[in-house]
Amino acid sequence: MKQYSVKVDAFEGPLDLLLHLINKYEVDIYDIPVSQITDQYLTFVHTMQELELDVASEYLVMAATLLAIKSKMLLPQKEEEIFEQDPEFEDDPRDELVQRLVEYRRFKEAANDLKEKESSRSLIYARPPVDTSEFTHEDSQTSIGDVTLYDMLAAFQKMSRRVKEKKPKRTRIQSEDVPIEDRMNAIRNQLRGSGKTRFSDLFSEEDRGHMIVTFLAVLELMKTRDVACEQDKNFGEIMIFEREGKASV
Repeated sequence: MKQYSVKVDAFEGPLDLLLHLINKYEVDIYDIPVSQITDQYLTFVHTMQELELDVASEYLVMAATLLAIKSKMLLPQKEEEIFEQDPEFEDDPRDELVQRLVEYRRFKEAANDLKEKESSRSLIYARPPVDTSEFTHEDSQTSIGDVTLYDMLAAFQKMSRRVKEKKPKRTRIQSEDVPIEDRMNAIRNQLRGSGKTRFSDLFSEEDRGHMIVTFLAVLELMKTRDVACEQDKNFGEIMIFEREGKASV
């Protein structure tokens, strides 16, 4: 299958992914269930690798760090006593990671505050008013929905598991490569007919190559603001909408 290089701006680094998982599963940042978070983190990284999203080395370094912390926390008591004799031994192997996450969260919140102030300041002009009515409609449609890239990856994971469960043990599938541009046009045409569709309904074929191209096509349509995605609740069905003003594209 043809290789596609897709740059996704929503990824801000491994700490951002960890913070997302902590918020998603509503766990205490000062008492992280390392085993659960590590498993979920590795699942996301593996999915990113399968989709060829060019996973940065820092994600893999964090994965190794999580596995090391998980191993230390699983050590028997006798082995822990040996580590306690080491002057560099930490009472809780999670402490350093927790400090990094708390600091990252603090800077992220500060960055969001600055971004809001920037947005407010951008509304102030030191010149006479001008007619902006022609831009009003487009400005009201700048949102692409409340769904994050992590939510999209989780939906793709669920879809992949469903296909694997339905797929026979032995199968031989022959399929032709589908250019991502063609798949984007097919999704546009599907939305023009109905206005909206469920994310799962886009995967009419169970060929893995076709599934990956479909997923990347949705990401590109979100990036170009041709579609908007919404999710009513965590782990719920993602709905994809055609954005107003894009029907003639």
